[in-house]
Amino acid sequence: MLSIHRVDARDLPDLWFQAVHDILDLGKRFTIDRGSYAGQTRLEYDYFMAHVTYPGTKPLLPDIPPSCGIPNPVEEAYIYGGAGYERSYLEYLMTGHKEPGESYTYGERLTRAEIAGEKLDWWKIANKEIIDKREVDGRLVFEEDGRLYLNQIEWIIDTYKQHGHRNNQMVMQVAHPTDLTLVDPPCLRSIDTRIQDDALHFFVYFRSWDLWGGFPANLAGIQNLKEYMAAEIGVKDGEMVVESKGLHLYGYAEDLANLRCLR
Repeated sequence: MLSIHRVDARDLPDLWFQAVHDILDLGKRFTIDRGSYAGQTRLEYDYFMAHVTYPGTKPLLPDIPPSCGIPNPVEEAYIYGGAGYERSYLEYLMTGHKEPGESYTYGERLTRAEIAGEKLDWWKIANKEIIDKREVDGRLVFEEDGRLYLNQIEWIIDTYKQHGHRNNQMVMQVAHPTDLTLVDPPCLRSIDTRIQDDALHFFVYFRSWDLWGGFPANLAGIQNLKEYMAAEIGVKDGEMVVESKGLHLYGYAEDLANLRCLR
């Protein structure tokens, strides 16, 4: 029987600590068959979900007491840019820039999604019963080399501003059906949104998630995205619900986790 583990946290460092602490007792050990670290073992939750009430509380990154004698799993410079990093995580998440050899970036999926196939046909004939056609303004929708692209972030901001807050359609999709053909498909699948009580809330789903380093880095970046969108829409920064059927702790990080949890 699957075990669903839920955490209620005040902020992102609290969420990370609880998730790390609990997986040492509740995680199941598996051997990795395919993908990153194939052949090694990891502890993994059957299903993990968490509700974070104040995800914008600073700092966003894990709290590592000096007495633990271990480095923070995520450096501030990794998120915001700095020495040792050619680009920041925020650039990876919020811009369409993609390096040669990268099959995707989250930012490419969020800000540079091509409008093609039947959707493009409907767009061209302005079929209002099917397609929500808007101006090619260079921000929500832009053209490059004769192709049309959608910026999901800006589209959702504009939709909330123009059409009101009670809307259950505004989900940012990272996953494509054809991602099944990739050796390493995107871990982040979607960021759903909701405005309630004059605040923007995020609902985030990862198919697979590295708890030690990826989890805090991803959520710090996603929180910055939420703050940007809330400010542009003109609402407060809200709460966060996160879920994954593959939140895990790699074997190399178990000793570090035990040190952080003072075990």
